[in-house]
Amino acid sequence: MGSSDDLAFGKKADAFMEHVLGLLENEDPDELDPDLAMGVLSIEFADRTKCILNRQTAAHQIWLAHGASAWHFAENEAGEWMDTKGRGRLVDVLGEVLSKKLGRSVELGPISGGS
Repeated sequence: MGSSDDLAFGKKADAFMEHVLGLLENEDPDELDPDLAMGVLSIEFADRTKCILNRQTAAHQIWLAHGASAWHFAENEAGEWMDTKGRGRLVDVLGEVLSKKLGRSVELGPISGGS
């Protein structure tokens, strides 16, 4: 994979994370505080725990970490970020993490990779 592939990946991953950031900024700031910087989306909750999404350019993946759990997502041909171990779409997994943490349903809906 060359640098042009890395650049294209970076743009898609950043577009995805910027879209998620935009959705989360509409949530109650007392419940969560999202911050995006240098390819890392950090979501801090009221109890000070964090959920981290970060761009892994070398692997062309977006990684999600929350507590003791971690997921790796790669973009499929349809432009969706899918877990590399078959555990579903990034938007669904992140929505589930947020729903459990906030105690209410959070759906991120379909979000393209920026392609």
